[in-house]
Amino acid sequence: MKRLLVAALLTVASPAAAEDVTDSPGAILRWLDKMTGETADIELSRGQAAVSGRLTIQLDECRYPSANPASNAYAHLTIMEKGKADPAFTGWMVASSPALSALEHPRYDVWVLRCLTPGAPQIEDIPEPEEGEEIIAPQEG
Repeated sequence: MKRLLVAALLTVASPAAAEDVTDSPGAILRWLDKMTGETADIELSRGQAAVSGRLTIQLDECRYPSANPASNAYAHLTIMEKGKADPAFTGWMVASSPALSALEHPRYDVWVLRCLTPGAPQIEDIPEPEEGEEIIAPQEG
């Protein structure tokens, strides 16, 4: 029933139904382990999967409004949990409304940050400091 309601809201009541969308080659998601507080941003291409904790997260599709790519993202995900036959989640997640269609899991949260768009920065690895290099954090005040 919840899935029908979400589908109805996305196709009928949402302003997104009236806007043109563009398919994206990938997306950036955020993963959270609620027990340890560990988080990770995951960049996936369409059809690619990544393992985070006990979850395998697969990006099936990502779409964004053609007129304003930074305004929203709609991603179809399939999330499997290790040792379980049925998906923990399969469906569309909306970046601007993560609670509308969310992964319901006692330990993990996954949500969409944005679709990959031309000209948008990708996730970059921060290089490890070299031995003996001092790191100075910015100070307030």
